[in-house]
Amino acid sequence: MQDSLSALHTIATDWRDRHPLHTIGITGSVGKTSTKELTSTLLAQKFSILKNPGNRNNEIGLPLTLLELADHHECAVLEMGFYVLGEIQTLCDIARPHVGVITNIGTVHAERAGSQATIAEGKAELVQSLPAAPEGVAILNMDDPWVRKMADMTQAQVLTYGITENSDLMAKDIRTHGLDGVSCTLSYRDESHHITSPLLGAFSVYTILCATAVALTQGLDWGTIVSGLKESRLDLRMHSFTLPGDITILDDTYNASPTSTIAALELLQGLEGRRVAILGDMLELGRYEYSGHESVGLFAATAADVLILIGNRARIIADTAVANGFAKDSLHWFSDSNQAAEQITEFIKSGDMVLIKGSNSMRMDRILTAIQGGM
Repeated sequence: MQDSLSALHTIATDWRDRHPLHTIGITGSVGKTSTKELTSTLLAQKFSILKNPGNRNNEIGLPLTLLELADHHECAVLEMGFYVLGEIQTLCDIARPHVGVITNIGTVHAERAGSQATIAEGKAELVQSLPAAPEGVAILNMDDPWVRKMADMTQAQVLTYGITENSDLMAKDIRTHGLDGVSCTLSYRDESHHITSPLLGAFSVYTILCATAVALTQGLDWGTIVSGLKESRLDLRMHSFTLPGDITILDDTYNASPTSTIAALELLQGLEGRRVAILGDMLELGRYEYSGHESVGLFAATAADVLILIGNRARIIADTAVANGFAKDSLHWFSDSNQAAEQITEFIKSGDMVLIKGSNSMRMDRILTAIQGGM
């Protein structure tokens, strides 16, 4: 197996080196895929793009993606996953990125990596691998203290983005419009541009900032960026749809972390109607398991009207929510998704706004299927 993997890496590296294209590497704990998708959408207005489909972002998926390079491709946008130190460096050795984007450093995969500091060290391998300025550009989130430190770890040019901290590219006047998306003003150098986007939730502004920053490094003008952001219709993991009875579903069943779950709850909180949050265990948090679930419970206490929780770890969410004023009779707990799916339609009413989210192995999709079939 190791010989086969090594051979794959060698072949993919050679094939990539035969194609003179610009490569953008994207990593971070939350938002990698949405950033890859929106960045690809913007750049595709000017370039022929290759991107890794789905979550093909590891030591097998990324080289397989690069083997799809053809002569017409001008730019590759590659999501890079992380589990252990050295993994992103390996991906960079194969892909040879010119631009590196770091979204944030959270606690996802801390069970394997060990700590947030180790996760930051692993993600920093991307900016450390970039060529020196002006060819190399590191795009860094100034609002994340772990990412902010990476400005001193690279020989590339640094382009910063943020909402709260002073940055090269900033988003101001952020407004959420429920299921109609978000709007804000992007400021860069001496220019300001009002943008709208169908992406959901205030947290999606970070995705917009990342994609815009990459677009600027690749020479896109503001008119193209603004229109691209407005018209983008991405196949992202969270999406909404309506069921009979005017029940709105926020389907975010693919995966979950404390950061992404709180962002989803923030979106739910801003919607009109009775707000139902169906949340499952968040896995692979390691030493951050208790604090991660506790932070979600604290936010859920005011973001939802009904809480339906699945899994043993979700008991922490329940206890924290109740301790912070959430009504016990509006909270329901199930040991697994099968048990929850059998009764879930009893808790859903006409006009409800329903968020479904949990780690992939919790099989929250079973609950979604049960709601779709029973309403």
